[in-house]
Amino acid sequence: MIQAVVYTSNTGSTEQYARLLGQETGLPVCSLTEARKTLSAGTQILYLGWVMAGSIQGYADAARLYRIPMICAVGMEPAGKEQELREKNGIPQDAALYALQGGYSPDRLRGIQKLMMRMITGSMAKKLAAKADRTPEEDDLLDLMEHGGSRVSLEKLAAPLRWCRQNLGDARHE
Repeated sequence: MIQAVVYTSNTGSTEQYARLLGQETGLPVCSLTEARKTLSAGTQILYLGWVMAGSIQGYADAARLYRIPMICAVGMEPAGKEQELREKNGIPQDAALYALQGGYSPDRLRGIQKLMMRMITGSMAKKLAAKADRTPEEDDLLDLMEHGGSRVSLEKLAAPLRWCRQNLGDARHE
């Protein structure tokens, strides 16, 4: 039985999603650091991690410690990169994987991360701005890169919540 929602967050978007998931499922929510202190090895959890350069931060450590049937990868881009994330992070095929658009908070970044993200978003924003036939999703991503902001919403958790309903039942009443 799944015991908790565990997350690793950098600028807060992943933590927001974890807390929403906890509210909706009734499961307790804690950071990976807290989980190491309170959850036994082998405990079954749901894991949410932020994405940097295609790597789901904290996932490898969490996977060594816990059983994880569902993972949410939170990044700037909208969903659609699940197969790449699965391959790059070594996520088993039988684990559910969802990519969720979080946000971009350049003011919360420090050091090398801030420098790297400035370069990456600058380059990506130029390419998107020059594209004549942008989709609404690309327009939104361009706005996020240029102005920062959050795209965290309960609506974007719809697919993971469906998975939870199918696999957890109503955890609030167990």
